[in-house]
Amino acid sequence: MDSNVLTAILLGILEGLTEFLPVSSTGHLILASELLGFTGESSVTFKIAIQFGAILAVLVVYWKRFWGVGIGLLHRRPDDIAFTRNVLLGFAPALVIGVLAYEAVRAAIQTPMIVAVALIVGGVLMLVLERVVKTVRFTSVEAMSFGTALTIGLVQCIAMIPGVSRSGATILGALMMGVERRTAAEYSFFLAVPTMLAATVYALWKDRALLNPDDFGMIAIGFGMAFITALFVVKAFVAIVSRYGFTPFAWYRIAAGSIALIALLMR
Repeated sequence: MDSNVLTAILLGILEGLTEFLPVSSTGHLILASELLGFTGESSVTFKIAIQFGAILAVLVVYWKRFWGVGIGLLHRRPDDIAFTRNVLLGFAPALVIGVLAYEAVRAAIQTPMIVAVALIVGGVLMLVLERVVKTVRFTSVEAMSFGTALTIGLVQCIAMIPGVSRSGATILGALMMGVERRTAAEYSFFLAVPTMLAATVYALWKDRALLNPDDFGMIAIGFGMAFITALFVVKAFVAIVSRYGFTPFAWYRIAAGSIALIALLMR
């Protein structure tokens, strides 16, 4: 098998496995690309483009919810209006800060050491919050207050640091604001759609000069693998969180970050 095809398959599966888990998909892709020798400008574009596969998976898994919300907006149903408002409020800070800090974020995407440290720190914070935060104030996305949604959106912006994890940041922010675990996980999925879609489209537009027709085959393979893998992960993640909480993912982050840090220091 061609090495480029194998790289695209492996990274696509990795994207689908990690995008919606609180373990940082970007961080894993950076570390895996380093191991595979797939670095440079074209690798950054590839890692951005295959996120479309993960976005599509959320739309497929939750299509009834999104369809129902769309119909509800036409009929001005209060719950569907509140749901849409809270998703857009959570998305707004990332839209503004992402545009302003794009170049800094893009540079950080190529720094494996930042990823390793962020994985460890994020895991520790997750363990602390799992034990400290007990009060539940909101059990649905539409029940969340204006301030709660906006605060979670601001916390999500921390995920622009590679290794922090977008889903991890939104989930931790939601837990701090009193959102129930399952709802926090699902809100991170819903918030991913506008956030990742905008970030991916903007990044590809900014980097359009780097797009090489020869790379489209790799991108298509990575996209497909990310989509198929994410379909299973989205469903499984909610079930795991409902039963075990976020502790397993916290310990995984600490272990993965520690191994990566040791490997990078020993190079």
